[in-house]
Amino acid sequence: MTATLQLYSMRDCADQIALLSQLPDLGINKVEGYGGVYGDPASYRAAMDANGITMPSGHMGLADIEGDFEGTLAIASSLGITRIFAPYLEEKDRPTTAQGWAAIGIRLGEAGKKYADHGITFGWHNHDFEFVKQADGSTPMDVLLEAAPNIAWEADLAWIVRGGQDPFDYIKRYGDRLAAIHVKDIAAEGTNLNEDGWSDLGAGTMDWPGLLEACRVTSGDLIYVLEHDKPADPVGYASRSAAALKTLWENTHD
Repeated sequence: MTATLQLYSMRDCADQIALLSQLPDLGINKVEGYGGVYGDPASYRAAMDANGITMPSGHMGLADIEGDFEGTLAIASSLGITRIFAPYLEEKDRPTTAQGWAAIGIRLGEAGKKYADHGITFGWHNHDFEFVKQADGSTPMDVLLEAAPNIAWEADLAWIVRGGQDPFDYIKRYGDRLAAIHVKDIAAEGTNLNEDGWSDLGAGTMDWPGLLEACRVTSGDLIYVLEHDKPADPVGYASRSAAALKTLWENTHD
């Protein structure tokens, strides 16, 4: 098993094309795309191919999906993406009721049907706000998944923790919906403040041995994606975390 890296973690690297040549030496030969690398898909694909790197998954904004579906398909085709995840809602666009979140879920479900016609898995990628109970008592993540039973889920387990919920519970409840996992770590309270409280994988507080085992038992076809939302040293982060994931994987798959 080799690590997949969410390229958003590397957004501060000055030359995104040159970065690709460094990744194999870090133990990384798969990446997850985001908007920052979609500007010239053909050139980016050529650089990926030259370095033996593939992009099995990518993030696409819901506004882009609904506003230019064919454009997102073209990007996915160029880069070899077979799993697309809508990753975020701006605060102004977030509903405050179960009815509102159900409406978002229905929109996601419609997108999922369109992608399925082209052999692409589509799902949602969470942050923390989907786990904060609304005034009506609903939990947005539950409403989303129930309103769109045809979509998959890329679970960012650390954001679940930051949202005040138990990732093990969500793996147990929605394991059959999982298509990918974001593997990231939360620093001890009061540390790594310059990195928004995130840490290298294995240097934080998340129970990754237990979480990887729970994911392995629940679903067999997952992409495990390393991510750090604000690394002070992106290349160093990627190197250390890829090595940590390899060790964790070996220790939970013996």
